[in-house]
Amino acid sequence: MPVTTRTVEYPADGLTMIGHLALPAGAGRRPAVLIGPEGPGLNDFQRRRADALAELGYVALAFDINGGRWFDDPDEMLAYVMPLLDDHGRMREIGHAALDVLRAEQRTDPDRIAAIGYGTGGAIALELGRDGVDLRAIATVNALTTGRPGEAAHIRCPVWAGVGSEDPIMPPAQREAFTAEMQEAGVDWRLVVYGGALHAFHHPTVDHAVLPGVGYHARHAQRAWHDVVGLLAECLPVPE
Repeated sequence: MPVTTRTVEYPADGLTMIGHLALPAGAGRRPAVLIGPEGPGLNDFQRRRADALAELGYVALAFDINGGRWFDDPDEMLAYVMPLLDDHGRMREIGHAALDVLRAEQRTDPDRIAAIGYGTGGAIALELGRDGVDLRAIATVNALTTGRPGEAAHIRCPVWAGVGSEDPIMPPAQREAFTAEMQEAGVDWRLVVYGGALHAFHHPTVDHAVLPGVGYHARHAQRAWHDVVGLLAECLPVPE
């Protein structure tokens, strides 16, 4: 049986969010993964991430952060995203709303859920962990955000983070602040720095000419995806 998909609409942050749910073959419950998108929004590239995880046997929800919008204008995107990243409560609201949708799916094993995210979506995944959500793993790419003092101690699972060495948005000082927060909280954490990669190196449609400091790196994009899948295999294996 092939993977099946459907669009799901749900309220969050005063918006109607439009997510993409992908279900693996079969009828039984399966481990599940939340997938958070980059700041511009949810597009077919992120939806295919959910489909790829469903092919591996996971229930996967690519959640929305912009009420179904895709920001082509980087200035407009930043004007929306930066206040969101500064508001931990809003990020948690968006994350919890998506988590509720994923848990409500009858194929989801509610006790076996992981969260992965890219950019803004990764920051939301981390905020769910800092809020004490029972997750099996958190993986973020280009999202070395730090939380409010002491709240990282609520993270109850391994955290994997990936970043490009030449990312001006996540520079060495930001890496150090993130790793210090994780270490002080006693989190089981890992950080992979991909040499020569810019911000959003994982996304094939990013354009350095439109937004300086971003750029696609095909080899590292593939490596980061393999690293994320490896984390899921370790912490959230699919039953035979």
